[in-house]
Amino acid sequence: MTMRAEGAGDLPATSPAERLSAFEDRYRQARSAKRVWTALYGALFLAALTGSVIVSDFNLADLMVGLPKAWNYISGTFPTLTLFNFWGDVSDWYWGINYWLRLLVETILMGFVGTALGGIVALLLCFSASRNLVENSVVYFVSRRLLEFFRTVPELVFALIFVYAFGLGPFAGVLAIAVHTAGALGKLFAEVNENVDPRPIEGVKAAGGTWAMIMRLAVVPQALPNYASYALLRFEINVRGASALGIVGAGGIGQDLYVAIRQFEYTDISAIMLLLIVTTSIIDMVCETIRHRLIGHDLSTGQ
Repeated sequence: MTMRAEGAGDLPATSPAERLSAFEDRYRQARSAKRVWTALYGALFLAALTGSVIVSDFNLADLMVGLPKAWNYISGTFPTLTLFNFWGDVSDWYWGINYWLRLLVETILMGFVGTALGGIVALLLCFSASRNLVENSVVYFVSRRLLEFFRTVPELVFALIFVYAFGLGPFAGVLAIAVHTAGALGKLFAEVNENVDPRPIEGVKAAGGTWAMIMRLAVVPQALPNYASYALLRFEINVRGASALGIVGAGGIGQDLYVAIRQFEYTDISAIMLLLIVTTSIIDMVCETIRHRLIGHDLSTGQ
């Protein structure tokens, strides 16, 4: 009893009112610090926004004048469809449907192959680009910078380089998509790796597993659904991107779209754009279904 009394006497004697007062002081300090940081971030945002407006020569009056002109151009690409000759007008509108569908399939395949190749490279580099998976800072730094280079250079620039090296055609477009995809997916995969549960990693390591075994047995099983989800998202993006690479002669339907724009074939522009919009929507819905299947989400029940 004496020992317990002495031990209890060593503790700081604070009443509930004192503890409440201390808690309120800490709360006020935290709230004040949060307000300061919020004001600082707000000031930085306003400064960046102001600088962007100045550099970009943004002008609200010019925007209001230019929007009707943009709509006039878009509406000028619409065909004239009459009720009494509807199917005939549609047939004239899509006079090159067979040729355009072949180019559209080529564009989709460019996006698919480019995504597959880039995804493989990203998967090979993402482990060494994850801070929690490598102890060598040089390997981590080089991997990160390499992925940054891949995704920083625009696809069109890569396409120009590869068109010069390999000639006109879809091969140059596939390589451009693959390189840019490797950089984008590599960063996303690495961030997924850095968020995995460390306990399986420690278990494999404690069992004597090598670094490769740790990646295969502890990291990949946790991250695989996210890998697939990001890869499917990137495939959607790459199909849209592949349609623009035709501007520099890298194949796909974008090349014919660019010719139609240059030659002012307005109805051809709207016909090709409608094909791209419908195709992208279908791919988006299919990829969404696959993603939900991978994460175990039932679309019919919402669970």
